[in-house]
Amino acid sequence: MEAKKIKTKRNILNICMNNVVWILLVVSILIMGVFKSSFYSFGILSNILVQGTVLGMLAVAVSMVILLGDINLSTVGTAGFSALIGVMMMKKGLPIPLAIIVIPSVGGLVGLVNGLIVTKLKANALIETLAMNMVLQGSLLAVTNGNTISQLPDSYKYVSQGKIGIFPVLPIVLFVIFIIFYFIWNKTIFGRSLFAVGGNEHSAYIAGINIKAIKIGAFVISGLLSGLAGYLLSAYMGAVTSSFGKSYEMQCIAAAVVGGVSLTGGKGSILGVLGGTLLLTVIQVGLAILGIPSTMITLAGGLMIFVAVIIDASRSMYQAGK
Repeated sequence: MEAKKIKTKRNILNICMNNVVWILLVVSILIMGVFKSSFYSFGILSNILVQGTVLGMLAVAVSMVILLGDINLSTVGTAGFSALIGVMMMKKGLPIPLAIIVIPSVGGLVGLVNGLIVTKLKANALIETLAMNMVLQGSLLAVTNGNTISQLPDSYKYVSQGKIGIFPVLPIVLFVIFIIFYFIWNKTIFGRSLFAVGGNEHSAYIAGINIKAIKIGAFVISGLLSGLAGYLLSAYMGAVTSSFGKSYEMQCIAAAVVGGVSLTGGKGSILGVLGGTLLLTVIQVGLAILGIPSTMITLAGGLMIFVAVIIDASRSMYQAGK
C-alpha cells in the first residue's frame, strides 16, 4: 500500500514537472480574471494571441538551436535586418509579394552564415550569434540613421492587421507554424536527429547522423523563422524602427525554456514552447490591462526569465534523480 502511494505521488509529480508551463498559464489567467473580469472578453483574449505571435515565432526559432545544446542570440537582429531589406526593396519598386518572400529568405541566409561559422570554423555559438546580432542591429541603425521607415502598403500589412470575420489573421499564422513544427520535431528524421544531436552528439555521430548538416539546417530554419517574425512585426507596426524588436531578445529564450526546452539540449516540446509563449504574453498583457507601470512590466519580464532558468535547472535535477 505504501509503495502504491509513493508511486502515485511520483506520477503526480511527473505530470506537474512535465506540464508546469500549462499549470502556470491557467493560474495566471485565473488571477488576471479575478482582478479584471473583462480579461476573459473575446477582445482581450484575441489580443493576447495577436501579441504572442511574433514572440512565438522567435521562441520556435531559438528553440531549434537550443535543442542542439547551442544558442542563437541573433534572432531579433535577423528579424529587424531582414524586414529592413524587404521593406527597402519594396520601396524601390519590388512587388509586395516578392518583397515579403525576400524577408524570410534574408533571414535564412543569415542563419546559413551562422551555421557555417559554427560548424566549419568551430566558433562558439554564443559569441558568434551575439556578434552577428550586434552587426545586424548596428546595420539597421546605420541604414535608418535612427529614423523610422513607415507608410507601408495595406496589402503588406494585411496578414498582421487583417481579420477573417471578427477573428484576427495573425494567430492563425501562429498556430499553423506550431502545427508544422510539431510535425517536424516529432515525425521527421530531421526532427529526431535534432534531439539526438542535442542529447549526445558523439552517440549521434556513431549512429550515422550528419552532425554538421543537422546544425546548419537548424540555424537556417532558425533564420527563416526570425525573418518571418520580422515581416509579421513590421506589418503589425506598419513600420521598421531603429530599435526593431529589441523587447523580444530575452523573452523568446525565456518562452522556450519555461516551455520545457532544456538549455543543455536534447529535450523539448513544441506544445511547451506554445505554452511558454502564451504564459509570458498573458502576464505582460494582463499587467498592462491592470494599469501596472511599464517599468514594473519590464521587471516582471526579467523575473520570468529568472524563473525560466530555475524551472529548467529544477526539471533537470528532478529528471537526473529519478
